[in-house]
Amino acid sequence: MMVYGETPFLIASAPNGARKTKADLINIPISAAEVAREALACKQAGAGMMHLHVRDDDQKHSLDVGRYREMLTEVRAAVGPDMLLQVTTEAVGMYSARDQMAMIRDLVPDAVSIAVREIAPIDADLNALKVFFEFMREAGILPQFILYAPEDVVRFNQLVEIGVLPGEKFPVLFVLGRYTVGQISDPAELLPFLGTSSYISEWMLCAFGAFENACILTGAGLGGHARIGFENNHLKVDGSPASDNAELIAQAREGSRLMGRKIATGEQAKCLMQPVW
Repeated sequence: MMVYGETPFLIASAPNGARKTKADLINIPISAAEVAREALACKQAGAGMMHLHVRDDDQKHSLDVGRYREMLTEVRAAVGPDMLLQVTTEAVGMYSARDQMAMIRDLVPDAVSIAVREIAPIDADLNALKVFFEFMREAGILPQFILYAPEDVVRFNQLVEIGVLPGEKFPVLFVLGRYTVGQISDPAELLPFLGTSSYISEWMLCAFGAFENACILTGAGLGGHARIGFENNHLKVDGSPASDNAELIAQAREGSRLMGRKIATGEQAKCLMQPVW
């Protein structure tokens, strides 16, 4: 039986996301070099994992494999081996499920986050999806499934039950505040997600808006993990803007210690994000 506090608290940095540009936030890291510098600072502040997005020359969202390879090379050189690097397949209304799967097949990253509602809409080709997930399993790619709402959990459960997701348990990310007015999260939004699936190995949450840290620490107290950063929020708990993502990581690190959680290393991150295939 797992005793509270035994599982280390994994902090993932989400330094930029898909939408914000320097016109929105002057200190948001966009280029590979900027993200690499930010990744090192976040690792030193307590992050065991980086959630990576790449942009084109106009700072627009991209799934370009070449740009991802450049980003991964730069970040790995900066942080060394003890940090898990995760790419995203986020569609942002630009990419189809087929595009997302093609990117992963070409890149073969160590880890990837995938939105269930984007990769497996109601009209999805489930046979093609099963073949794709079997490819991920054979390639050793660590998946994390993004769940924006309880109905996404229902779809996730279905994919496991019918064998499209070939395994027993998988890591997931619960997203708080994405569809609320003003994108302001409330810690209570976490509650409808909990206990809704027996197919979850570890769960993480991210939270939009100024109450990001309150949501994160609620999750830490309930045994979850955290994705933190400018992708969702740039304000510290006192309402002032953070100078970089590492300041937000440090807040959560200190708060989680008060919750009795030890901070996960990059090596532990790999274990925590490992599905039970």
